[in-house]
Amino acid sequence: MRLKIMPLKKSFSVHRVPLILFLCQVMSALEVPLDLVQPPTITRQSPKDYIIDPRENIEIQCEAKGKPPPSFSWTRNGTHFDIDKDPLVKMLPNSGTLVISITIEGKAESYEGVYQCTARNERGAAISNNIVIRPSRSPLWTKEKLEQITILKGQSLVLPCRPPLGLPPPIIFWMDNSFQRLPQSERVSQGLNGDLYFSNVLPEDTREDYVCYARFNHTQTIQQKQPISVKVHSTKSYIERPPKLLTPEGRTSHKEELRENVLSLECIAEGLPTPSINWTKEDGELPINRTSYTNFRKTLNINHVSEADSGKYKCTARNPLGFVEHTISVTVKAAPYWITAPKNLVLSPGEDGTLICRANGNPKPKISWLTNGVPIEMAPDDPSRKIDGDTILFSDVQESSSAVYQCNASNEYGYLLANAFVNVLAEPPRILTEANLHYQVITDRPAMLDCAFFGSPIPTIKWFKGTKGSVLQENTYIFHDNGTLEIPVAQKDSAGTYTCVVRNKLGMAKNDVHLEIKEPTRIIKHPEYKVVQRGGKVSFECKVKHDPTLIATLTWLKDNGELPNDGRFSIDNDHLVIMNISDEDDATYTCVANTSLDIVSASAVLRVVDRPNPPFDLELTSLLERSVQLSWIPGDENNSPITDFIIEYEDSLHEPGIWHHHSDVPGTQTTAELKLSPYVKYSFRVIAVNSIGRSLPSEVSEYYMTKAAEPEENPTAVEGIGSEPDNLVITWQPLKGFDSNGPGLQYKVSWRQKDGDDEWTSVVVANVSKYIVSGTPTFVPYLVKVQALNDVGFAPEPVIIIGHSGEDLPMVAPSNVHVNVVNSTLAEVHWEPVPPKSIRGHLKGYRIYYWKVKNSSKRNKRHVEKKILTFNGNKTHGMLPGLEPFSHYMLNVRVVNGKGEGPASVDQVFNTPEGVPSAPLFLKIVNPTLDSLTLEWDPPSHPNGILTAYTLKFQPINSTHELGPLVDIKIPANMTSLILRNLSYSTRYKFYFYAQTSAGSGSQITEEAVTTVDEGKMAGVHPPAVGADKAMASRQVDIATQGWFIGLMCAVALLILILLIVCFIRRNKGGKYPVKEKEDAHADPEIQPMKEDDGTFGEYSDAEDHKPSKKGSRTPSDRTVKKEDSDDSLVDYGEGVNGQFNEDGSFIGQYSGKKEKEPAEGNESSEAPSPVNAMNSFV
Repeated sequence: MRLKIMPLKKSFSVHRVPLILFLCQVMSALEVPLDLVQPPTITRQSPKDYIIDPRENIEIQCEAKGKPPPSFSWTRNGTHFDIDKDPLVKMLPNSGTLVISITIEGKAESYEGVYQCTARNERGAAISNNIVIRPSRSPLWTKEKLEQITILKGQSLVLPCRPPLGLPPPIIFWMDNSFQRLPQSERVSQGLNGDLYFSNVLPEDTREDYVCYARFNHTQTIQQKQPISVKVHSTKSYIERPPKLLTPEGRTSHKEELRENVLSLECIAEGLPTPSINWTKEDGELPINRTSYTNFRKTLNINHVSEADSGKYKCTARNPLGFVEHTISVTVKAAPYWITAPKNLVLSPGEDGTLICRANGNPKPKISWLTNGVPIEMAPDDPSRKIDGDTILFSDVQESSSAVYQCNASNEYGYLLANAFVNVLAEPPRILTEANLHYQVITDRPAMLDCAFFGSPIPTIKWFKGTKGSVLQENTYIFHDNGTLEIPVAQKDSAGTYTCVVRNKLGMAKNDVHLEIKEPTRIIKHPEYKVVQRGGKVSFECKVKHDPTLIATLTWLKDNGELPNDGRFSIDNDHLVIMNISDEDDATYTCVANTSLDIVSASAVLRVVDRPNPPFDLELTSLLERSVQLSWIPGDENNSPITDFIIEYEDSLHEPGIWHHHSDVPGTQTTAELKLSPYVKYSFRVIAVNSIGRSLPSEVSEYYMTKAAEPEENPTAVEGIGSEPDNLVITWQPLKGFDSNGPGLQYKVSWRQKDGDDEWTSVVVANVSKYIVSGTPTFVPYLVKVQALNDVGFAPEPVIIIGHSGEDLPMVAPSNVHVNVVNSTLAEVHWEPVPPKSIRGHLKGYRIYYWKVKNSSKRNKRHVEKKILTFNGNKTHGMLPGLEPFSHYMLNVRVVNGKGEGPASVDQVFNTPEGVPSAPLFLKIVNPTLDSLTLEWDPPSHPNGILTAYTLKFQPINSTHELGPLVDIKIPANMTSLILRNLSYSTRYKFYFYAQTSAGSGSQITEEAVTTVDEGKMAGVHPPAVGADKAMASRQVDIATQGWFIGLMCAVALLILILLIVCFIRRNKGGKYPVKEKEDAHADPEIQPMKEDDGTFGEYSDAEDHKPSKKGSRTPSDRTVKKEDSDDSLVDYGEGVNGQFNEDGSFIGQYSGKKEKEPAEGNESSEAPSPVNAMNSFV
């Protein structure tokens, strides 16, 4: 596809489309080729009414063609005009055009008159119209003395213009001395005669420079009337009146207009109020497409009037007091116009022909004939012609019958003159169209194939398609008289070669033309409607598809004109991009795609929107004590309707420079009634809002100060809270200056005991928001109120609130404290509440301090931090979670108020029962041999009781990582190592190990290890029988003394060392290493179902059932196991530090981070992983 983008912003012209695309061609009579003898034909002439500029040379045109070339002559005012006798007059060469040189000497008035041109050759004479030459005139106004016009307000007035008669008539307009046009309206307007009409005058009509101007366009001059002075006197009252016509006068009038002109009817009325004008046509409707109104509907215009527009037109002037009507009878006359104009005749000797001259007009025009410029009655007789009114009949013409005939149709409003020749020739056919023309036409469009021809007699024409085609018929094609072949709807199969053949009795001629059919140009992606904010960017897309053999040009237009020569506009392939959009870019954008054959276009509208412009002209009216009316004029809405107006105010007395929101009003409203507060110096501004955003604020209005009044509100947030046991602190939120309502703002603070009979105690303060009452009893309820007042008076009675004097520490400890141990990690504490009076403040709750005194299993004193739980409200019991099993605890309880804690209760002692132990501290496998492994371990860091035994379970793992039978061994609690014998050599084993107390089994630890390899088997020697230990030892010694074995072992040791370092690094970074991956791959024995009768084990799910736990498979591979926290955590019961328990034992207490400075127990250390431990995993 070839698409040419046109960045040059040229507007499109339909004249670029080839002629064959036009359907409405003028099918005129056959043109005689200029190389053949023919009578003259006038080709150009000046207009009938020719107004000239007297300052320039006069040029009267007359051009003609003919064979032989014609000669020219002129008449002036009906007599021969001898141009050779006047040196100022010259005729242009090879032309009849006259040039009269008057710029140096001579006067235009000397050459006024009626001119007519005659073009003559041996075949006849053609004449021009009568050309009336008149110089334009722009005379001055006659001098007159104009006195000032004095008139009362409300009366009507007409200022006459009466311009001088000019040629052509001038254009009238009214201006002042500064050349500014005077504003016109329904009330003040200019009539068709140029006068200025006032329906009623107002004081603002007073001025001294009402000037009527007459502009004479032909001479480019303006003439001025003397200024008119008007003085309008105001009156307190004036009488309204119904309408009365100023022009036309009376109830009826008459108007004549010529056909095809513009009919202008006028009605101007006076009255008070100003009347409005309405137009109707009696017995008919006004023509919609040709009717328009001007001068504020005071003038009715009908374009291209015809006889059908004759009739009665009624104008009605109306105001609230009445109406007046005027009827204008319109008669449409007509200068002559052609029905059938005579056309040139080309006849062969002996042929017949007809000249017809038919015209119409109102009144009916008279038809007269001339031949070669002479009335036909005075011309020589010609036996071949016969005159029959508007028709001349020719029969058996000969060469001598050749002549030029003139038809004149005239009435009182004008005339028509037409030349038509009769040319008698004998010529064989000739084709005037260029041979072998190539035509290109778009599919489904009409194709026009030209074959202009000439011959006398007139030849016949036939069209053929292809070399052997038949004659084309009219059912598919259209044959025009000028020889053109029209294909109404061209299709692909219409392409090919066409031949036209013309014949007459003197011969024949033919011509070939070639037709190509092309695909139409289409816009497949139209630009779309866009709404863009000012300053933004927009892109319109226009994709075009066209015939690949044609070159398409894509042009962008703005409002059907060129794009601005602006760098913000750019064209990129099929996109038009506009940057930094402004209001001027709001337009319709059209992409025009055209080839040499067709043109298509598509348009889209760009709507530029933005926030509104700020309102302006703010005005305050209806100024009252508590209200004012604000009005404003909206700014430009910038193509997005204004939805709201925001009204803001500034209180320059109390908060200068700070703007507050007052109210919102709908976007259709431009006034608002604003409620005001006392003692405020107001100024206002208005902000307009549309869908894009807010406008800038308007200019500030004038200031308005309201009168002072007593406060309408009292302070808020009033509180009475003691800061010490013997005071009451009264606080409040002070009023803002806006709410003070007047000068001298103060506060009246009042208080008294709630349960006493004392009178109110009051104090008046200013510029504060707190007052302290001293010497009060401890924690006594008080009634408190704070009232605002100013110099005008008091605010309404304030609301009374209840406060309390200051708190003191509680005096009594909770009693009857006892503990109920629920399990090894949880205990429930009960107590009796303290008497309310002893609290001496707001009860916040009860607080339990508890701590561990000794370890029951080791029976040694060990001090730890004290833990704290707080139970809000008036609770009488609480739960202690997270206790350590098999431990000795003490606790006490205290009551808490807003001041702090009361005394502690008597310490209570309780013990927790045994629990299951934690996992053994570590498990190591050392000294591996062919059939034995040594296991070492440390007891659990938290035995949580007295250990009763250890349980060891292990099973082999084959080369496919499948687990073998599980072996279970019980180990006494006092042992820390064990040698397992009779194991298989070179076999990996997995071990599960845990401790037990009387409460059950603890968490398990897992480990894997491998027995050593049988070197004899590696050497290809069969393993020895039982009792061959010495022989095996001998072989081992022999191999170990070999050099190759020593080198191999060194290499293996080095490799192991490198692997250990890598694994240690990965372990510290949280990565996996091979042993760990194997552990993950080996499932615990609990997933292998076993029956008791075959020594296998079933599935395990609970560590307390003395079964291996899956958790053990996740222990580190350094053969050490960190302790697992089996204690109940405070967090498991809720808030921890801030945790709480409900009465049912759920955690609602508060755990405090407060600690007693006591030595901590030393049995909670954990062993960090080391390379040595990690190395054991690879033994």
